[in-house]
Amino acid sequence: MAVRRDLFPHVLLALLLLAGPGRAAADDASRSYHGHAAIPGCSNKFQLVKVKNWVNGTEGATVVGLTASFGVSVPASVNEARKAFTAITDPLDCCSNLTSKLTNSIAIATRGGCPFTAKAENAQAAGAAGLLIINDSEELYEMVCNDNDTSIDVKIPVLMIPQSAGKNLKDLLDQGAKVELQLYSPIRQVVELSAGFLLIMAVGTIVCASLWSEFVVCEQADEHYNQLTRQEGPNSGTNHRQDKEIFEISAKGAAVFIVVASVFLLLLFYLMSSWVTWVLIVFFCIGGIEGMHVCLVTILSRIFKDWGQKTVQIPYFGEVLTLSVGIIPFCTVFAILWVVYRHSSFAWIGQDILGICLMITVLQMARLPNIRVASALLCAAFVYDIFWVFISPLLFHESVMIAVATGDGSGEAIPMLLRIPRFFDPWGGYDMIGFGDIIFPGLLVAFSYRFDRAGKKGILNGYFLWLTVGYTVGLFLTYLALFLMDGHGQPALLYLVPCTLGLIVVLGWIRGELPHLWNYGRRSENLGVEQV
Repeated sequence: MAVRRDLFPHVLLALLLLAGPGRAAADDASRSYHGHAAIPGCSNKFQLVKVKNWVNGTEGATVVGLTASFGVSVPASVNEARKAFTAITDPLDCCSNLTSKLTNSIAIATRGGCPFTAKAENAQAAGAAGLLIINDSEELYEMVCNDNDTSIDVKIPVLMIPQSAGKNLKDLLDQGAKVELQLYSPIRQVVELSAGFLLIMAVGTIVCASLWSEFVVCEQADEHYNQLTRQEGPNSGTNHRQDKEIFEISAKGAAVFIVVASVFLLLLFYLMSSWVTWVLIVFFCIGGIEGMHVCLVTILSRIFKDWGQKTVQIPYFGEVLTLSVGIIPFCTVFAILWVVYRHSSFAWIGQDILGICLMITVLQMARLPNIRVASALLCAAFVYDIFWVFISPLLFHESVMIAVATGDGSGEAIPMLLRIPRFFDPWGGYDMIGFGDIIFPGLLVAFSYRFDRAGKKGILNGYFLWLTVGYTVGLFLTYLALFLMDGHGQPALLYLVPCTLGLIVVLGWIRGELPHLWNYGRRSENLGVEQV
């Protein structure tokens, strides 16, 4: 049966783009509020607040809440915040004059029944030192002023806490426990070192993948690299390099990619659940195992020459490298351990290792033949990223891309991204970048290296160095936009595509080489399609 063997890489690339938008962790400390700006006392920034608590003198787990667009701010330092006892409001919804004694206490009320501003005014009138509103879900809702409000004069802090944390505090108070709270909102640093480490990881992955064939596998760059098919021979099983099949992406494939990626994204958006995310976790593990296996076999065969020559006969698989057989169990156990401990504080290390190996392997498997195809692919990805991050909220009431990338409340997040903890951030969290934001510009950077080698260009008069710098600048602009936009998700390709594709087009035009870049390798553009 005839099968188009170039379909798989397009499906794989589409899956890897699902976590595309560069974005900050979901626990940013503050963001601006622009609604009801004309109402006095109702234009505060929403701020996350740490709620430390002591039950009968014993410190409990710190809870995170979100302030309202009205009320006073809480101190930035824990040393400036004072402790206060808590009390439950009566009535519990705090929607009428309170009968409970709240003098200098932090009131706890439930959501619903009346506007948030009315709850705050009732608590303030009863002498409360602050108001905690228990949400009816685990999400933190942005509390804003009522449309009928004309002036708000709330001089106590008002914040919302998750349902589970609020229920726990309420149950303790119902049982007669003495609960003290301390509210403060530490200031997040403007520059976080983890973003720099993440940038190094992303750039390093692309550079490593670009140089991999020549310096790790020791394959010489072919002037036209038109021998893209696997070389079969009587000893093909003894050389692991020939086990790798290279797919040359076509312009038609770019159109297939954006359609497949959009369909996948919509299906995930409407069907997102823990089991769907589990399917993606399984796919990630399979790809990560294969990627780690290929990388380890290649590196160890390079270091220990003899290991790359010893083979063993295995039923069904035939003659395979002994080294390959020994490494597969290690890679499999590594991926399984990551799945088991994926929610632990150190799980990001395993996820990044599997992800980097996977991306290096993909960048070896898929190649761009020229700038014509690169323009089609990256422009399609550019439009795709912008549409599903910025425009989709107008049609689906929320950003489809960000909802899918964060798991949309399923309890699990898509693992197809690199992440690193914010080590010095008082709020913790992670800086992240999707695989698609590395792979798609990486395909162009890898092409520029092959083009330079084929043309025997120097480091300065070639394209590889400048595209690497352009990608670095584009990623820096992405994180700058995240900062300026108060942490709202950004489509990283909005910045990366102009800084890579735009750069090589401009350089090629200035140097008079744009026609050559545009039509390079045209005679081999169909070699990525085989019949089996």
